[in-house]
Amino acid sequence: MAGEVMANGTKEKWDPALSRLLTSLQQANELPTSDEELGFLSDLLQSKELHALVNVHNKIISNGASDKFFPMLSTSMHVMFDCLEVLASKTHLSEDCKELFYLLQKPHVQGLLCAHDAVAQKDYYPHLPEIPIEADEDEETIKIVQLVKSNEPLSGAQSAEPIVGATIKTDEETGKIVIARVMHGGAADRSGLIHVGDEVVEVNNINVEGKTPNDVLAILQNSEGTITFKLVPADGKMNIRESKVRVRAYFDYDPSVDPYIPCKEAGLDFLKGDVLHIVSQDDAYWWQARKEGDRNMRAGLIPSRALQERRIIHERAHAQKENESGLCSVSAVPMLSSCSQFPKSPACKSKSKIKKIMYETAENDDFDREQIPTYEEVAKLYPRPGIYRPIVLIGAPGIGRNELRRRLIDTHPEKYKSPIPYTSRPMRPGEVNGKEYYFVTRDKMEEDISAGIFMEYGEYKGNLYGTSCESVKSLVNCGQVCILNPHFQALKMLRTPQLKPYIIYVKPPPLEILKETRYALHARSTFDVNNSRGFTDEEFNDMIKSSNRIEFLYEHFFDEQILNADLAIAFSQLLSAVNRVETEPLWVPASWVQ
Repeated sequence: MAGEVMANGTKEKWDPALSRLLTSLQQANELPTSDEELGFLSDLLQSKELHALVNVHNKIISNGASDKFFPMLSTSMHVMFDCLEVLASKTHLSEDCKELFYLLQKPHVQGLLCAHDAVAQKDYYPHLPEIPIEADEDEETIKIVQLVKSNEPLSGAQSAEPIVGATIKTDEETGKIVIARVMHGGAADRSGLIHVGDEVVEVNNINVEGKTPNDVLAILQNSEGTITFKLVPADGKMNIRESKVRVRAYFDYDPSVDPYIPCKEAGLDFLKGDVLHIVSQDDAYWWQARKEGDRNMRAGLIPSRALQERRIIHERAHAQKENESGLCSVSAVPMLSSCSQFPKSPACKSKSKIKKIMYETAENDDFDREQIPTYEEVAKLYPRPGIYRPIVLIGAPGIGRNELRRRLIDTHPEKYKSPIPYTSRPMRPGEVNGKEYYFVTRDKMEEDISAGIFMEYGEYKGNLYGTSCESVKSLVNCGQVCILNPHFQALKMLRTPQLKPYIIYVKPPPLEILKETRYALHARSTFDVNNSRGFTDEEFNDMIKSSNRIEFLYEHFFDEQILNADLAIAFSQLLSAVNRVETEPLWVPASWVQ
C-alpha cells in the first residue's frame, strides 16, 4: 500500500507499519467483529489525516534523538501571555501591534504554541510503569520510597499533622493500610513513586500490619528527616496529568468546619469570588485545587460541583420544610425564589404614580427561577483595542444607577453612550426620530418582541418601550463604550459571548444610612412622575427588599459590587472599574474566549 496513488491523483508517503496492518486486516478471513466495524477501521487506516499524524510523530521521535534540531525555548505559551500583558497595558497601539494582539488570542495560534511546548519539553513520550523489583513467584513486589518530611498532609483521621502530601485509609475488604489520595504538587506526587491504592507495609522499618491510620500517623509525627515507606504497588495505577481548568467559586468554604471532608488538613479554604485552579477531578465528590496565583505547589481538597449542589439543595429543602412548619423565621431562604415569594419590589407593583419600568408586564416566576451557582469555569479575557465591553449597571429602582450612568457619560460623551430605546408612542413636537427614541408602530414593536429583538421591554400608559440587542452591538462595533442600566431580568440576554458585558451591581447601604444620605441630599423620588417629592419610607423599604431579591437571584452574574452610600465615592469606584475593564485582563466565563 505504501506509495499508493490517492484519490486526488497525488502520491503520499504512507507509513509502512500502518500499511502492513491494513494489508493484514484485508487478508484476514475471520475476525470477531462486524462488517461495519471492519469498514470503519479500514477507512481509518487509509485516511490521510492518520498517516500525516504518524509521519509527524516519527519525525519528532527521530529528531528528538539528534542534536541537529533543538528548540530555542520550551515556554512559548508564557512568552505569548507576557506579550499580551505588555500590549494590553498600552493605550495606543500601531496597526501592526493590534494585528499581533488579535492574532495571539486566536485559539489556533495558542494551540500551535501549546503543541510546540509539548514537543520542546518532550511531553510526547509515553509514561511507562515502574520496573518492578524481581521477586519469587510466591512473593509480592515491594518498592521502597524515601521522602523528606515536610508540612504536607498524610492523613486518614480528623486530626493529623501534615507530612508528605497524601492521605491513607483502611481498605474495607482487606483491612490493610492503603494510599487513599495523592495530593497534586505534594512531596508524594513529585516523587512519582507513590500511587493511589498502594499498600503500606512498613514506615521507617516499623510493620503497620493490624494498625490503624492513626497509628501510622503517630509513627510519622515522631519521625525526623527522611521517611522510608515500604509499599506493595497497586494494580493498574496511572500517572494523571494536571488539568488546566480554572473556576470562579460562588460560595465560601472552610474545610476545618466541614464534617464530611476526608482530611481536614488537606482541605483548601476559599472565599466567594476566588479563582481556583482545578488540578484533578478524578474523585466524584472531592476535587483537588489551588488558588490561582498561589505559589504553594501542593493542591488541596474542595467539594466537587455535584457535591456542593446536593448540599445546597438539601439545606434549602430543610429550611423550606422548617419554614412551612412554622419553626423557622420569615427570613429563611426558600429553595426556589420567585416574585411571589418575596415582598413586592417597585418593579412588581403597578401603580399610576410609578414611572415606566422595564419588565413591568414581562416579569414571571419561571424567568426568575433560581439557579444553584457553585463554580463557573473561567479564562482570562484581554482588552481589545477599539472594542470595548459594555458596562452594565444593575440594581433596584431608585438606587442611583441613572445618576451614575449620567455622570459617566458626561466625562466623555463621544466615548460613553447609551443605546437609544424604541417606543410605540406618538412623536411629540420638537422630538427627532433616532435622537430621544426610535418611534415605531405598536404592531411593529409587538412583532419584534415576539421575535426576541429586545433585551428588555415594558409598557407604560398604554405605550410600549424597549431596548434592542442590536443597538447595543452597534455601539460596540463603532468603538464606543455602551453604558446600560437595564432591569435585572435582562441579564440573561445580555450575558453572552457576543457582548461580553462587565456587570456592576449597585448596592444600597443599610436602611437607616439609605434614608439619611437621601434626605441629606434632598433626593427626589424616582417613583414620582414629576420628581416633586422625596422618597417615602415604603419606597426605601421596597428598595432594600428588591435589592435583596436581585442579589439572591443574580449575584453570581456580578463582576463587581459598588455600595452607593456616598454618590461621589460610588462614582469614583465606577470610574476605576471602567478603567480596569479597558486596560487589564480579567476573568470571564471560559466560553467567551474559546
